[in-house]
Amino acid sequence: MADRRASFRTFQTSVSIPADRRGKINAVLNQHLADSFDLLSQVKQAHWNVKGSDFWQLHKLFDETAERVAEWVDDLAERVTALGGYATGTVRMAAASSRLPEFPTDIIDSMDYVKIVVARVAAFTNSARAAIDTTDELGDADTADLFTEISRCADKYLYFLEAHLQDRRP
Repeated sequence: MADRRASFRTFQTSVSIPADRRGKINAVLNQHLADSFDLLSQVKQAHWNVKGSDFWQLHKLFDETAERVAEWVDDLAERVTALGGYATGTVRMAAASSRLPEFPTDIIDSMDYVKIVVARVAAFTNSARAAIDTTDELGDADTADLFTEISRCADKYLYFLEAHLQDRRP
């Protein structure tokens, strides 16, 4: 319950976007903060646990992907605070708010790890793409630009990941 109240905290700012719009924008940002923090932990889970003949390349790819996601976590949280909001960014806050499904613990095959990470990155980037329009409609081109940057980068990593599956699909 405290997490929900915290997401509505505001602070004085000279940003010219009206407070009611900033509140809506910060709700979108905090949702994506939770999703990205969860995505980070899930990609690291794959990084730590992947096995098989393609272990090394996937281990490195998952780690590089996680590094990029960590940048998005920071960028999203800092945008919330720049708009006079309160970033709800602890692990517990993220777990309580993330829209991503839980990472399965019963997978063994390395390509199953790739499929899970692909699904999570795809869900996140598609949501970020929708947030471009939402934040632009709320009059915040800067936040829309942040989501454009994130979705562009996430699409690139989605491509890197999906390339491992393309010769295996029917």
